[in-house]
This record gives sequence, C-alpha cells and structure tokens, in this order.
Amino acid sequence: MSFRRKPLKVQHSIKRVVLDVLKLRDPPLPEFASTLCSLPNVEDVKVSLVEIDQNTESVKVTIEGRNIDLDNVQKLMKNHGAVIHSIDEVVVQKESSINP
Repeated sequence: MSFRRKPLKVQHSIKRVVLDVLKLRDPPLPEFASTLCSLPNVEDVKVSLVEIDQNTESVKVTIEGRNIDLDNVQKLMKNHGAVIHSIDEVVVQKESSINP
C-alpha cells in the first residue's frame, strides 16, 4: 500500500515594500501615511521626506503587511497626487498550502 502526498501549491505574498515616491505637498505626510495604512492587508506605513520644493515632495514610503497589493497602492497614491518613481526594496514571503 502506498501513500501519495498531495502536491503543495506555493504562493508568494509581498510583506514589505520600499517605494521612491513624488507627491504633491498636499495632503501632508501624516494624512498621506494614514490613507495608505487604510488599505487592506497593510499594517504599518513609514513616510520619510527626502526632498521638498515649492509644489512637490520626494518621499521614501515603507509599507509593511501581509499580501500587499501593489496595484491598490499605486491607485491610491495616484488618487492623492503621488506617483511611484521606483521600487527600491521588496520582501516576499513564501506561503505553502496543500492542494485539495
């Protein structure tokens, strides 16, 4: 008698991402960070000012959570006058589950 194991389905989820972002000066940083933190699966947001000029701010945004959806992050930022210049760091976690 042989026992067969069911294959594992491997998924990856983003748990941390660091973004280089150009945003309008309004909304202010605390409001911008709070808005990002309201996204599903986002647990922590850190926004650091890198450079400022008359109308815009360059910021470094660190988002931590579980299974972060970058498309949702990008859409929310765009709706608040911000654009992602680059993804400077990403941490991905492997999640395994048994296939039915």
